[in-house]
Amino acid sequence: MSVLVVSGTGTEIGKTVTTAAVAALAVAAGRSVAVLKPAQTGVGPGDPGDVAEVRRLAGDRVTGVELARYPEPLAPATAAARAGLAPVTPAEVAEAAAKLAASHDLVLVEGAGGLLVRFDGAGATLADAARLLDAPVLVVATAGLGTLNMTTLTGEALRARGLATEGVVIGSWPAVPDLASRCNLAELADAAGAPLLGAVPEGAGALDASVFRDRVAGWLGPGLGGRWDVRDLRG
Repeated sequence: MSVLVVSGTGTEIGKTVTTAAVAALAVAAGRSVAVLKPAQTGVGPGDPGDVAEVRRLAGDRVTGVELARYPEPLAPATAAARAGLAPVTPAEVAEAAAKLAASHDLVLVEGAGGLLVRFDGAGATLADAARLLDAPVLVVATAGLGTLNMTTLTGEALRARGLATEGVVIGSWPAVPDLASRCNLAELADAAGAPLLGAVPEGAGALDASVFRDRVAGWLGPGLGGRWDVRDLRG
């Protein structure tokens, strides 16, 4: 696995922090890592975006690349059109990821929002970039009510396009999980059609970077380089 696409079942669900967690474990294992953000929205010129946050948490040994930036917090296609800027294309994403893969052991491509959020007016999406790269997709999901439907839809969309699902990670596991969250632990893998590979605790992104790196192995399972086990959450 040299390229891994990180997508979500929606927005603001812990995708960037999950990307940082995967990157931190890979770096700790001695691997060279790059993170590629095809389209950063809602951030002004010179302001830190998701790539900067991944590097803050995972360390500056991670190479960071951002292809396009749009100021308004909207879907990339809409944000690009409103800003009068060129949209990013799946071909550009695939080319950039392939170049990074030539010099790194692992390239993480972090999408914007969900899998089928549009890059451009023609309807191109992150799924199209993953298909060009022939790369598996790691799905980041929420913990609570509604996540089974969103995860199932994402899994079906991936399979319909012939894309492999690496697994699913809960992007923000609550400190006090409710009944739905606890029940979903047993059902998310079936919903995704792929293994449950971890659960990042809520607030992990606010941790000091050194604490984040010390704890990250307990959040992701062996498939992503950690030691997490779902039984630890079930008690």
